[in-house]
Amino acid sequence: MKIAFIGQKGIPATYGGIEDFTEKVALRLSKKGHQVTVYCRPYYTQIKGEYKGITLKKIKSIKTKHLDAISHTFFSSLDALSEDYDIVNYQGIGPSSLSFFPRLNGKARVVVTIHSLDWKRKKWGPLAKSLLKLAEYPSAFFPHKLATISEELKNYLEKNFKREVFKVTPGIDPPNQREPHRIKKYGLEKNKFILFLGRLVPEKGCHYLLEAFKDLDTDYKLFVAGNGFFSEDYLKKLHTYKSEKILFGGFVEKEVLEELFSNAYLYVLPSEIEGVPQALLQALSYDRCVLASDIPENKEAMGKWGFTFKNKDVRDLRENLTFLLSNKEAVQNGGNQRSNYVKSKYSWDRTAEDLERLFVQCLEGN
Repeated sequence: MKIAFIGQKGIPATYGGIEDFTEKVALRLSKKGHQVTVYCRPYYTQIKGEYKGITLKKIKSIKTKHLDAISHTFFSSLDALSEDYDIVNYQGIGPSSLSFFPRLNGKARVVVTIHSLDWKRKKWGPLAKSLLKLAEYPSAFFPHKLATISEELKNYLEKNFKREVFKVTPGIDPPNQREPHRIKKYGLEKNKFILFLGRLVPEKGCHYLLEAFKDLDTDYKLFVAGNGFFSEDYLKKLHTYKSEKILFGGFVEKEVLEELFSNAYLYVLPSEIEGVPQALLQALSYDRCVLASDIPENKEAMGKWGFTFKNKDVRDLRENLTFLLSNKEAVQNGGNQRSNYVKSKYSWDRTAEDLERLFVQCLEGN
């Protein structure tokens, strides 16, 4: 099959769950013998030509908060019309509103993968939220097949649009346990810090964690890893919490990331919206204890292998932090079972196989 991916910023993935998803499945589909093309934004993807057998098409975008994704999707979709792809797979609700383009010449079959309900994100104003909500309709009805990555999203889409939705569960990278070396430059010690890892945007809820942690009487540190994206004002707000106990590391390289997961006492995800929380699953794969907001997506991902607090409730988050910081037995309980649970349920090989099967069904008209 000749397969194209449209809607992601690009690959290799440096940040972003959709980008990571696209890279992982594209690599595996390429190894299976399929011809894979990934459309990329020039500011995100620095590599030219090919990446591990995958064709990279760098298409311009209008790099502003509101026009970046949709303009890149528009120009990429126009380009796709001149190609002879068998499958065009759109990622995300906004980009997928243009998924009718490949159908104009009658050649390609179109699959849409929904990763989250983007209109819920706080970064969007009322008009943008309304447009993204409206985008659900073309995203649901234009493609030949509709897929999503979680049971919660599958139920939502089937209930609201009365069509079959396929669940394609994402995977995780195998853990690589490391002793603390590189992270010592931040003043971090093994099992003596709490980790937040994610994009620094309002819906990830880092501000709730900072507010809950800042007045705790503890010698543990809080390390915040991640960058913002069109969220400069929010970043400035977060950095007002910076102190000897609250540290910001920005974007961290792979080896540092592995040390952080290997040595954190606790991983916290206070997000208001998720698809499938990759960082949470990665933390579990390292046998870390996790504390997350009680949104359905987080609860679905962690199963019984984590702790929750009331979404957006700083007081409840502080009480849970206090309990876990003073109860090492509760934090250590589970151990290898957390890792075994994640490894048995989340596999990139299985993700690629499920997506390949869906593509074949789409071509066969089933």
